[in-house]
Amino acid sequence: MPHDALTKTSWPLFGSLASYSLPGDLMAGLTLAAIAIPEQMATARLGGFAPQIGFFAFMAGSLGFALLGGNRFLSCGADSTITPIFAGGLAALAATGSPEYQGLAIALALMVGAMLLAGGAFRLGGIANLLSVPVMVGFLAGISVHIIVSQLPGVLGVEAPSGPTLDRIGVLAGELGRTNPYTLCIGFGVLAVVFASEKVSTKIPGALIGLAGATLAVVGLGLESKGVNVVGTVPGTLPRPTLPELAPELWVRLVPLAFVITVVVMVQTAATTRSFPSDPDKPADVDRDFLGAGAGSVLAGLCSAFPVNASPPRTGIVAETGGQSQLAGLAAAAIVLALLAFGTGLLRHVPDAALGGILLFVALRIIRAKQIVTIYRQSFSEFLLIVATAALIIVLPIQQGASLGIVLSLLHGIWSTTRARLVEFERVPGTTIWWPAHPHITGERIAGVAVIGLQAPLSFLNAPGFRNDVTKVLSTSAPRLLVLEASGMVEIDFTAAQILLDVFKLCHEQNVTVALARLESVRAQDAFERFKLFEALPKEHVFHSVDEAVRKLAHTGSRQSDSTG
Repeated sequence: MPHDALTKTSWPLFGSLASYSLPGDLMAGLTLAAIAIPEQMATARLGGFAPQIGFFAFMAGSLGFALLGGNRFLSCGADSTITPIFAGGLAALAATGSPEYQGLAIALALMVGAMLLAGGAFRLGGIANLLSVPVMVGFLAGISVHIIVSQLPGVLGVEAPSGPTLDRIGVLAGELGRTNPYTLCIGFGVLAVVFASEKVSTKIPGALIGLAGATLAVVGLGLESKGVNVVGTVPGTLPRPTLPELAPELWVRLVPLAFVITVVVMVQTAATTRSFPSDPDKPADVDRDFLGAGAGSVLAGLCSAFPVNASPPRTGIVAETGGQSQLAGLAAAAIVLALLAFGTGLLRHVPDAALGGILLFVALRIIRAKQIVTIYRQSFSEFLLIVATAALIIVLPIQQGASLGIVLSLLHGIWSTTRARLVEFERVPGTTIWWPAHPHITGERIAGVAVIGLQAPLSFLNAPGFRNDVTKVLSTSAPRLLVLEASGMVEIDFTAAQILLDVFKLCHEQNVTVALARLESVRAQDAFERFKLFEALPKEHVFHSVDEAVRKLAHTGSRQSDSTG
């Protein structure tokens, strides 16, 4: 392999340096920084951290992804999807904002980074499919409620209540009469500016504009004396490598939370890189991007920050503003670094309500209303899955709700598999094609022949039902030839193989010839060999098509047309 090709494949950052477009990357980096600065401050405050910790996370995520990630546009940093989850989990172990809380966040970032690096190294991209679309939609809706409830006190200018989410909603409802009009105007004013800016163009840094306007209003009108809380002094410190000093049992207690965060990061990273592919003609390399996100979280932990995640909106900004490589993300990180080093004084009078307004916008944006309506209209059962997932996230402690959301997604997949039932096939008149029987399609059957199939992997989940359905076909149709159309059986596990052996034995006892057609899956073919199914079903009874099986094994002159529709 040529040296330059090797460089681009193995080290994406060096590949970017070899083929960058400096003007485009710098312009994209400037726009990205303008959007990221207020967003990262707000996300840090959402998690209970000082604003500069959000900057540390953004710089670490940008550098880590540039080093190991594959996508040219992806922006990695503090993210409002995962922050409420790990903040809730950490708050159960230590007081928010305490040194112990900070140490746990650092440890969590290192653990999440290690899990992501392992997932990328072992090419475990399939984990990104653990959350189905309805579960992910419900998950985001529940997270949105958590963000709104956590930010409303700052926007209303009232004391933040504690306790379960539903209790906090009730308390806030009772506090509406004590709303500070100045914080309310700032919060909803910033929200309106961000909404209007995005409607005009996603390239407009509405959050930065709103934040600057709110800050000028606080200074010019002396609003601090009227109950408007501000960020205050932001230390101009740069990130320094550090490791947490935690008891071993605390590391162990962080493992479930780290796993939940890792799954969510994998899902969002995969969705982001597929939505903004580096090369539309090639499939997205999600495993490589897991490495980038993992490196970002490890660096974030070393920089005293928290886990990072891919950001679809920021990635879209890079792609839309002319970014050609990860140099755009590095340029944005350099601007943030310069702000930390020389400009933190500019952040002193930023009102908390303005950061709350930005997060309210984020919360409303992640609710996928159109998708919820579409799912409601097309699949009511999956709409109920959205409702159930959102309810789990809202009612339970958020870490438990997120964990149960993953379990719910898995149960949904299992339930879908168990619903797979045996399908009977009929011949399309005038052809050699055998097609699943349908009440609105006229098909032909052959006397003494039953053609059946299962349009799903055959596993312990559905194999018992498959055996019952085959038994019913044998008793009601009394065929002399049973053809198993196996194109849908992409996988066969041990339990299913034993049940297939029982089916073959039952057919033998009833003098029914069994044939196998269209065993196309390589894994299913391997299962037939590995589980010795061919000892019960001779290989000469295995055919490339149903028509070939029927022609060679059915009794001559036994054809009978039967209109079914």
